[in-house]
Amino acid sequence: MKRDKKFPGPIKLFHPQDKIGITTTVPVEVIYAAGLVPVDLNNIFITSANPQQLVDEAELAGFPRNVCSWIKGIYSVVLKNQDIRAVVAVTQGDCSNTHALMETWQLKGRKVFPFAYPFDRDKDLLKLQIEKMMAYFNVSWPLVNKTWKSLNKIREKVWQIDYLSWQKGIVPSQDNHLFQVNCSDFKGDPAAFAQETEIFLDNLTSNKETPPPKIRLGFIGVPPIATDIYDFLEEKGARVVFNEIQRQFTLPFPQKNLVEQYRTYTYPYGVFFRLKDIQREIERREIKGLIHYVQSFCFRQIEDLIIRTKLKIPVLTLEGDKPGRLDARARLRLEAFLEMMRI
Repeated sequence: MKRDKKFPGPIKLFHPQDKIGITTTVPVEVIYAAGLVPVDLNNIFITSANPQQLVDEAELAGFPRNVCSWIKGIYSVVLKNQDIRAVVAVTQGDCSNTHALMETWQLKGRKVFPFAYPFDRDKDLLKLQIEKMMAYFNVSWPLVNKTWKSLNKIREKVWQIDYLSWQKGIVPSQDNHLFQVNCSDFKGDPAAFAQETEIFLDNLTSNKETPPPKIRLGFIGVPPIATDIYDFLEEKGARVVFNEIQRQFTLPFPQKNLVEQYRTYTYPYGVFFRLKDIQREIERREIKGLIHYVQSFCFRQIEDLIIRTKLKIPVLTLEGDKPGRLDARARLRLEAFLEMMRI
């Protein structure tokens, strides 16, 4: 690929198709435009054969018990996957532990590039952060914009899956969750992911429409570390028709340019900006109750008191810790919440 002289980044650091880890959703258009492959470390961690082992390995390396399992899991993912050549770590707008996490990777000799979402959604600061990332990976705006338009066509397909989930009732909660959450990196292969979404949509025929759920739920907060929560809820007659953060990974508000689209991505910009989106979707999707998922030892647990004050429908705050299936306590609390809503 022809290099742009305006962006004399560390050309020799990377080769085509090198893997670049990301700690959460970032402007992956920059990475793909550079001919590299972004991989969401969270997705690798939670879909691994034994995610708890990755957590245990981080604790054996010295991570404290009272640190989020996601942080410990993705720490181990990077060390175990030597083909991940560098990590783009979000230092503002995501987990506050990422700063120390970056340093532990650097201690092990791994390349780390910091990316910060401005708390106040300042357009100029966000553009500056994106251009610093472009300089690091040595790509120009024409290449990035071309990639942005291409990826938005794939996002449109996932928006359609989401629409069919809450409007037509023909997409199971788990499938909607997975398609949305994988928009953080498009599974490292946008063409293959696009084909997967097309096949899924083609198989959604009118005769597959299912009876409306007895209880329409929303799921807010970070994606759950429990792998069976959606299936469990559907077994109990409820369906999640709104995944707040997973939906945001799809950048659901089309804009005139890439910077504006990442400005409307709510997750990194504070709870009050998120609440505007949540309140709008509660009404639009006729949501009767919310599950607010919080991760153990995460600073976002503090936001729960704001969410409970601002939202006027029933909210169950569900805390998760270790990867795996729902534990007995979580199942009992979910069952009690659903029974309360039925009454």
